[in-house]
Amino acid sequence: MLRFPGQGPRTPDDVVIGPLDLAARVDEALAVQALAFGLGADEIAVRRQIVLRHLSYPGARALGATTVDGRLVGFVYGMPNDRTHWWSTVVEPYLRARGHDGWLDESFVITELHVHPHYQNRGVGRALITAITDDVAEPRSILSAIDTDSPARGLYRSLGYEDLARQVLFPSAPKPYAVMGAPLPLRHR
Repeated sequence: MLRFPGQGPRTPDDVVIGPLDLAARVDEALAVQALAFGLGADEIAVRRQIVLRHLSYPGARALGATTVDGRLVGFVYGMPNDRTHWWSTVVEPYLRARGHDGWLDESFVITELHVHPHYQNRGVGRALITAITDDVAEPRSILSAIDTDSPARGLYRSLGYEDLARQVLFPSAPKPYAVMGAPLPLRHR
């Protein structure tokens, strides 16, 4: 487990990064995602089923960021990519058009990474994503993020992720996404 001292007046407790039984704590995780991503109850209900399905895939794993009193304030989960998964089928044409569809092979996908707003910009997201990718067998990692200049995209770039495709449209998503990829291990700054 990794410990990161809290900073500032809103995070006086240490945050511990470690294994997360995401199936058992899915509602807590989705509450963090709802706050971080601005999701409503209907969307959370749909995502709950998606998360539980993803956890059944081979190699799926999750880490959590918890306060010393056990409150979940962030989580990440991912899995080895499989071209037959829905996400891959959506992004593949965009990657192929840019000559990057090979990234869908031998990659670990960061499926979700969310940190409670009060704990953002304190190294929690960086600790989660580097810890989950540090010991995977795949030589690279891919993810998708809303295609705007955001703190999340800045974090990913600082870790070595580069844009592989932009303006990727997911069905029912109101904003376009960017697909990003990085060789592993990630840069630890």
